[in-house]
Amino acid sequence: MRKLPRGPTPLTIALATALFAQTAAAADLLEVWRAAAQNDKTYAVDSAAHAAAQPRRDQAAALWRPRVGLTASVGMATSETDAQGAQFSAPGLGQSNGVAFSTSVTNGTSGRWAVAAAMPLYNPERRAQQQQLNLSADVAELEWQAAAQTLMLRTAERYLDLALAEEAVRVLKRQQDAVQRAATEAQDRFKLGSIPVTDTHEARARLASLRAQVLAAETDLQLKRNLLADSTGLPPSDLVTQLPAGSGRTVASASTVGPLDPWLSQAQSGNPAIRSQLLAVELATQEAGKFSRRASATVDLVAQAGRDRLSGSGDFGSASNSGTNRMIGIQLSVPLFTGGYRGAKEAEALRLADKAAAELERTRQQVAQQVRAAWLGLSVGAERVRSLDEALVASLARADATQTGRDVGQRTTLDLLNAENDAAAARLSLAQGRVALLLDRLRLAALVGQLDEAALRTANGELAPLQR
Repeated sequence: MRKLPRGPTPLTIALATALFAQTAAAADLLEVWRAAAQNDKTYAVDSAAHAAAQPRRDQAAALWRPRVGLTASVGMATSETDAQGAQFSAPGLGQSNGVAFSTSVTNGTSGRWAVAAAMPLYNPERRAQQQQLNLSADVAELEWQAAAQTLMLRTAERYLDLALAEEAVRVLKRQQDAVQRAATEAQDRFKLGSIPVTDTHEARARLASLRAQVLAAETDLQLKRNLLADSTGLPPSDLVTQLPAGSGRTVASASTVGPLDPWLSQAQSGNPAIRSQLLAVELATQEAGKFSRRASATVDLVAQAGRDRLSGSGDFGSASNSGTNRMIGIQLSVPLFTGGYRGAKEAEALRLADKAAAELERTRQQVAQQVRAAWLGLSVGAERVRSLDEALVASLARADATQTGRDVGQRTTLDLLNAENDAAAARLSLAQGRVALLLDRLRLAALVGQLDEAALRTANGELAPLQR
């Protein structure tokens, strides 16, 4: 059997689901994935398809085993024979020419049974069918491993999307509180006559805008929470989300991504989609071989035993006819003319093989593009996260300085609102950058067929609880 790419194996899934059964509530990414492994409907369909494909190996082995069949029948039959000009001879009776004899059974009782066995000895078409069955089982195995990796990646994306949505609500509410304080202060200072009325209008307008943003963010949060809950089967209240920590571990991991060429090479040999397409080319090639001229002749070992009996009465009185036959030997079958059918089928299969080869090259190209995108996301993303971290520090310092400047009358309320808005945007951008960096690493592992529980556990170790 061919070596299949790495990924979550059936044993891994089984252990994961068993461990989840002992867990009361999902607390992190790893446990959420374990829940999804036993509840996700798409993965359940993929698992059923994988199970349905496994008997194909038994079918392939059975193609070369003997086949034995029994036929039996009973009923009413009529048989009449009339021979003229026959020659007859018997011991003591001499020889007679021009002999005539007749038999007749009308509506008699007929019985027949036969046992036949055949075992192929040489059959290129059946050999190709055997290869196709084994190859299709290999394809199903690859597709199932790819489905397990897809489930892992999809769960990570949904989990982190939910964490980002929670972070967005938290940041917006925090900004809303800050703007509310600024609006209250602006109203009080306007009453004292120290600031113009425009400051109060600007604060109220920004506050109303933030209320709308919070409502939209809460709606988005609810949708993403329900999506993850549906996938995992967990109550929404049990979904405790975390985000990549700011300790530098994620950035350090991304910085060690290495050169691009080894990743491209690993993807070409380990990517499940490429491996499946390679098998599809082999399948198409075997299909073409079934209709070649070389595959037309077959040789079988055959054996048969049977008996026919007819008894009753007819024109000449009671009569009974019976016959027994036995045979064992070699049977050669060669189609001499099929009306062009085999040639047309071979031509069609060869064109389909060309199509499969073209699809393989297209898949190779697409995977290479995806690997480059994920690799660039890691290579550039690490520096991007550092820059976003510095931007957040600067934005928070600016907001503090603007608050101080406003207290002494050197900055306006609008300056403070803009500074608070920029600080909130910087905080969200940093969280999004860290999430993108982590997901790019998981995507790159999936593209080379190496996304497994160990990779997910490493990613889970880089998460930290959200600030509540």
